[in-house]
Amino acid sequence: MIHEMISIQTEHSEAKLYTYILSNSPEIDPDRKRPAVVICPGGGYVTTSDREAEPVAIQLNAMGFQVFVLRYSVHPATFPTALLELATSVALVRENAEKWHIDPNKVIVAGFSAGGHLAASLGVFWEKEFLSQSIKVDKDAYKPNGLILSYPVISSGVHAHQGSFNALLGDQQEELREKLSLEKQVNAQTPPTFLWHTFEDASVPVENSMLFAIALRKHNIPFELHIYPNGGHGLSLANEESFSRKNNFGIQKECQNWIEMAGVWIRNLA
Repeated sequence: MIHEMISIQTEHSEAKLYTYILSNSPEIDPDRKRPAVVICPGGGYVTTSDREAEPVAIQLNAMGFQVFVLRYSVHPATFPTALLELATSVALVRENAEKWHIDPNKVIVAGFSAGGHLAASLGVFWEKEFLSQSIKVDKDAYKPNGLILSYPVISSGVHAHQGSFNALLGDQQEELREKLSLEKQVNAQTPPTFLWHTFEDASVPVENSMLFAIALRKHNIPFELHIYPNGGHGLSLANEESFSRKNNFGIQKECQNWIEMAGVWIRNLA
């Protein structure tokens, strides 16, 4: 395994990309190409959660995927800083597909909570000129082939998680708040998406995932949506590996199967 930290630099910021890259075995399959997943942990755009980083990466490794965890810039950094870092990271993953034994046509971006907003932002904005002009990379290099959104922040409307948008936008609230309500930005170029949420989520209402799914359906973009009746916000794996002893939170047995379903979804991507 290659486990290292790579500095992701944009014109005005620096992020850290942690690799969890499985080695090919001559005994098993020396030419194996694996899907890759770039994880964006949540944290309201003010931090990036440990619970939604390495525990998820290790689980995805066990399922046979190459994994990367992006510790993107948060407050006081504002939009589009983190998005530029994510696009640069995806381009780097695809650029090194041969070296890292990756299928360049299966590069998935996964995000939790505010990290879900970041992942979805790349999904809806990847073809926009402001991204390619900012990072000087061809659009196809950072186009995600799929999105995995776990209890994502999506809407800046009545169902918004206000803290995330306050941190992300800073003094750009009036200018960008409508633009970053991502259910309104879904288009024919948005990639297929896997979403899951809980009905009881009191921090990021379930309507966020539902609104994104409705927008995907409107544009005939394939999606898979799972809504669990029970469970609070920020479950991550919903098991012992991501359980927060500090807050006595994070185990919800009926939600633990989301990652297996996401793995099947990744393998079935065209």
